Amino acid sequence: MSAEPTAKSPNPGPDTAGTLPEGSSRLLHRIGQWISILFVRLPFRVRIHHAERIPRSGPVVLVANHSSLLDGPLLFGMIPRTAVFLIKHEMFRGALGWFLRRIGQLSVRRGEPDRTPLLAAVRVLRAGGLVGVFPEGTRGGEVTQAQHGAAWLARSAGAVVLPVACRGTRRPEGRGRRLFPRVDVLFGEPVVLPDAKGRAGLTAATERVRTELVELIAELDRLVAAPDKT
Repeated sequence: MSAEPTAKSPNPGPDTAGTLPEGSSRLLHRIGQWISILFVRLPFRVRIHHAERIPRSGPVVLVANHSSLLDGPLLFGMIPRTAVFLIKHEMFRGALGWFLRRIGQLSVRRGEPDRTPLLAAVRVLRAGGLVGVFPEGTRGGEVTQAQHGAAWLARSAGAVVLPVACRGTRRPEGRGRRLFPRVDVLFGEPVVLPDAKGRAGLTAATERVRTELVELIAELDRLVAAPDKT
């Protein structure tokens, strides 16, 4: 299956679906998306593959591999609708923390039983919004495991899962600063998770999320390695 790259992402425009957590500013959310487009992406040569797969309405849990801290801001500017990401608590300090909250992002404490941000994310999804998750176990862009969070969110809100693979944001080991490095982002097909109940059902759904992401990363790696035909 070929993936035609596009040089730029859909511009953040009027919402077709979605909402933001309580206390957020829709205006600041839009400004944040434009900041992402103008200032985060300027240093890169970004190629987006299959952006048409992003559902323009309805509840969506976006699940992406995690190569570097730049993955979240890059994706935030590519989504043509409101996008609420679950971000590690350590980022929510000072002026940056205030801004992240005001643009609708949710703070999560890794390794701690804190359901507050998950319940806020479920409310966003049930209102027809999009929530982005970077599962733990995806250090360096590889997927070795996936926490239950993404699958639990999707099953709790009746949302589809949108897998996304990113390559190029992480500086290779032993290399200095790169000049306009190429970054590739591949959106997968939306996935409906199995609806089996109980812990076994959640485990199966989590494994489906992990498998979809692993396969998408492999597809993107093949795409990046192929000769450039554009």
